[in-house]
Amino acid sequence: MKFAIYTLGCKVNQYESQALERELLRRGYERGGFDEPCDLYIVNTCTVTAVSDKKSRNALRRARKLSPDAVIGVCGCYAQVKPEDMDALSVDVVGGTGDRGAFIDRMEQFRRDRIRSVQVDNAFRRKTFERLEAGGLGDRTRAMLKVEDGCVNFCTYCIIPYARGAIRSLPAADAVEQVRSLRDMGYREVVVTGIEISSWGQDLKTGEKPQDLIAAICEAVPEMRVRLGSLEPRTVDESFCGALRGYGNLCPQFHLSLQSGCDETLRRMGRKYDTARFLESCRLLRESFPDCAVTTDLIVGFPGETEAEFETTLAFLRQAEFAAMHIFPYSRRTGTPAAKMPGQIPGAEKERRAARAGAVEAELRRAYRERFVGKTLPVLFEQQDGRGLWTGHAPNYIPVAAEGEDLRNQIRDVEITGQETEGLRGRLK
Repeated sequence: MKFAIYTLGCKVNQYESQALERELLRRGYERGGFDEPCDLYIVNTCTVTAVSDKKSRNALRRARKLSPDAVIGVCGCYAQVKPEDMDALSVDVVGGTGDRGAFIDRMEQFRRDRIRSVQVDNAFRRKTFERLEAGGLGDRTRAMLKVEDGCVNFCTYCIIPYARGAIRSLPAADAVEQVRSLRDMGYREVVVTGIEISSWGQDLKTGEKPQDLIAAICEAVPEMRVRLGSLEPRTVDESFCGALRGYGNLCPQFHLSLQSGCDETLRRMGRKYDTARFLESCRLLRESFPDCAVTTDLIVGFPGETEAEFETTLAFLRQAEFAAMHIFPYSRRTGTPAAKMPGQIPGAEKERRAARAGAVEAELRRAYRERFVGKTLPVLFEQQDGRGLWTGHAPNYIPVAAEGEDLRNQIRDVEITGQETEGLRGRLK
């Protein structure tokens, strides 16, 4: 029996898909591709934007067309908040964002009795962290480790708290155990992720903070790279930087969620910081981790965002000197306060602003990468590209390409010779 999994969205979804993959392989299934006939398909959905919803629906239709008799299951955030949307998509088994083992059980049950199953719980009633086994069984280079689930920030634009529920944390000892297991499997890098990892530990009542968890992981696997998922800017203070600046295996890339560079817009978004506090986080990181990459997310065209507010945001992007950004036109999510706000921006205007912000992002990205030309970076190589070059990532997450022989999963020093479209070009030292 062959299966395939299609994953949309964030690193948490990638982690959970890896866990589903491990469980299916343990049960005797064979991994296939989503573009080939299989006996079982899973679409792990995202609902951050309307585009994510559309991609999920298209993937489900594609699977049914490819294998009309296959068992098709859907899980993830879109299925959690809008299970009724699955009724028109010929989905056999509908799950949400919890109890992944039972979800697979129900898919196997459908194989036997062909009775459709829809089971989606109330995410806010979950009290414990669902422990899943980290690491897929594909190419062992970079693995995700989910240490936290849920969010209680309730930003006015975001549907995710309704899909994920309250904060639940993986205890530090369990995280260390899993990361050691990943090391033993042959992974060279672990990405510590969660829905809101800055909230890690709040439910455990141990007094531990996110930096305590990260330090424990770095100490447990000094031979592995440790990369962090998205951080809330207020997490980054003197204590955070002081606790972590001494770990050489902590990747100097820090993703701080911005969303807007205008204080008035941030207030309407319900964000709990202002631009001055955000810049302070950037300053602390750059003092503690010289040449680190500070990356971010940006939403343009939020309800009520005037042209002047948008211009303020563009100026702030240059002031913050981001190494890279993810830019999203605001997507109206039913059930969130922002969906009912006055001053909704037309789609064409949102796209125009996204393009302008994208031009600034490209300018900043080129400037950041240029500072590494002529320097040497340790690169974890992952795969070959269409040119036959080996590609991978430096610790600051810049893509690097170089010639070589069978470099997969090796960390090699690369002298950077220049920039190219997708990143940097170099030669092995």
